[in-house]
Amino acid sequence: MTSLNVLDLAPIADGSNPAAALRNTLELARRAEDWGYGRYWVAEHHFAHVASAAPAVLIGEILAATNRIRVGSAAVLVGFTTAPTVADAFGVLAALHPGRVDIGLGRTGQRLRTPPPGAPGPNPAIVAGYETLYHPHAQPPGFAEQVDDVLALIGGTFTADGRPLRSPVAEAAHDAPVWLFGSSGGESAQVAGGRGLPFVANYHVSPATTLDAVRAYREAFRPSDRLAAPRLVVSADVVVGDTDAQARELAAGFPAWVHSIRYGAGAIAYPRDSAALTDAERAAVADRTETQFVGEPGRVADGLRALAERTGADEIVITSVTHDHAARLRSHELLAKEWGLL
Repeated sequence: MTSLNVLDLAPIADGSNPAAALRNTLELARRAEDWGYGRYWVAEHHFAHVASAAPAVLIGEILAATNRIRVGSAAVLVGFTTAPTVADAFGVLAALHPGRVDIGLGRTGQRLRTPPPGAPGPNPAIVAGYETLYHPHAQPPGFAEQVDDVLALIGGTFTADGRPLRSPVAEAAHDAPVWLFGSSGGESAQVAGGRGLPFVANYHVSPATTLDAVRAYREAFRPSDRLAAPRLVVSADVVVGDTDAQARELAAGFPAWVHSIRYGAGAIAYPRDSAALTDAERAAVADRTETQFVGEPGRVADGLRALAERTGADEIVITSVTHDHAARLRSHELLAKEWGLL
């Protein structure tokens, strides 16, 4: 059976605050462990109404609040930091919680590039915010180079200027899986395959390009000492209710939230509904709203199984956001029961 995992952005609901969002994340992580989910991952976002801005810090809190579930990043944006910083942070986590840490790396954070003609460009407000995350005049290394450096640091083979340089702290994470995340058949999928690493295809970010990402990963895959065969996770947006009607009501704020991420200055506080959107604005995010799995448990589980079958996913990771925290907990519980985790 395809494994089922949780991806959490620690969303801040309209009228709430970061402290409440983070407490909600810790509660959801504890409950997800009780309900049988295999992994609990947190994303990295900045200048947005989500509280997961510092993944390693939040992962440490989640590990301390739970006992068995694997916890990791989905993903650390390596362009905003350095490979030694990432490796040392996860080495600390792995030393304190051996066998429970996943290292997820994402390419976003390298300098934003000019898009191809006709493609939507990066939002200027987001670009301006992201620029403040770099040291002045810094040019981050390429993604593949940073991935290689993280692997070398945790594997004890890192060199600087041709000289061996060891980090005992980073090497505490030598057994931690290193996952790469990608939304297309581009660099992330190819690096994951070429390095023999597990890969996460971000269906919840870019549904139209997921199959391209999966194909590129599998075609590029070469066995490594970390992985003998491809290991694929596919992400999905999910809202589960006791009935289809209830689930649709709980998902009512999703179009406005996605629109704010794609066309605004970053994720707004999660709203109760999307009444303020025009028809044109709804159409602009239809690819996301129409591929969100919304409904009673059986309907959603069937949809996720179909997604797993179509992509050949070994695991599914769900992200479920509602305005009401209790409803969000209930969404995860209902799906866990339907999936056979409980």
